[in-house]
Formats: sequence, structure tokens, C-alpha cells
Amino acid sequence: MDAESRPYPPALIATAVALPVVLVVAVLVAAVLARRLPVEREPLALGPVPAPAAEGEACTKLLPALPADLGEFTKSTLVEPAPPATRAWQRPEGGNAIVLRCGLDRPLEFHRASPLQIVDGVQWFEVRDDSAETSTWFAVDRETYIALTVPDGSGPTPLQEVSDTITANLPAKELDPGPLPN
Repeated sequence: MDAESRPYPPALIATAVALPVVLVVAVLVAAVLARRLPVEREPLALGPVPAPAAEGEACTKLLPALPADLGEFTKSTLVEPAPPATRAWQRPEGGNAIVLRCGLDRPLEFHRASPLQIVDGVQWFEVRDDSAETSTWFAVDRETYIALTVPDGSGPTPLQEVSDTITANLPAKELDPGPLPN
């Protein structure tokens, strides 16, 4: 028999069949494991806003008490230098963040005729931003003003959990709305 007509050894045939199968299985397993690994989010950059009471007692007491998670949002790292008395949370895959700022001035839009919503004992005033698809809720019945900006579709959980934390840590006070606009 010449070299071209000899049959291939069974071990070589088995290897030729098994190797591609093993490679396909390895790629599938690697893909499944990669999807389960936590995604490392980039630190979140936030611009400064005037917060004259950010170093005050109310913010100093509130910030450490805030939860690490707000529903499906987890605490984000902020780019340094971070604005004072600010916290943020994002979904694990990223996207628009929930941002809490403490120690703010009274919002200009908040006046005696402003509609308020009470959530777990906290009176909130909403300022809607349709272009950014967010709402900023201001807690208006505490020693300082606290703003919670939430993206559309984040549900009620973030506002409820922050309200619970505010109620547990900061006593309510009389409202101090601005005058009615002309």
C-alpha cells in the first residue's frame, strides 16, 4: 500500500473531530462567564452647584446614612474633586444616574402655591426637565434643601428609600416657600 491510500489512524480522526467541539464549548463557557462578571463603571463626573449648607450638620448626618443601593441602582464613584455633599447611583450597566445633593438654596420655582407630594413623611417639590428626561425632587421641609434627580423610568423606589433615610435622620421643620411670582 502506498502512503496516500493508507487510512488515517483513529486517534488522529478523534482529535480532528474533538478539537473544534472543545473550542466551541470553551468559547460559549467564556461568554457566559463574562456576562456574569460585574461591569466596572467609569467614575461619574458631576458639575458643581451652589450648596452653601453642604458642610452643615444636616448633610453631615444624612450622607453616611444613605443606602448603597436605591432599587436597581448602585452607588457610583464620583470623579474628584466631587461636589460637596453629593452622592450618585447608577444601574450596573451604566446609563443616567440618580444624583442627591444636600445643602442647597431654596429652589427658585418653590413658592406658596407650589404643589407638594408627601412621601414617607417628607414633603417634596418636583421640577421636571423634559429635555433631559429627568425630575428633580426637592425635600422642602428640612433644615436644608435636598435635591434628588432621578431619570425617567427609575420608578418610585429611589424617592421612597431616600425619604425613609431623611425621615430617620433629619427632623421636619416649617416650610419656607418663596413669594408668588408676578
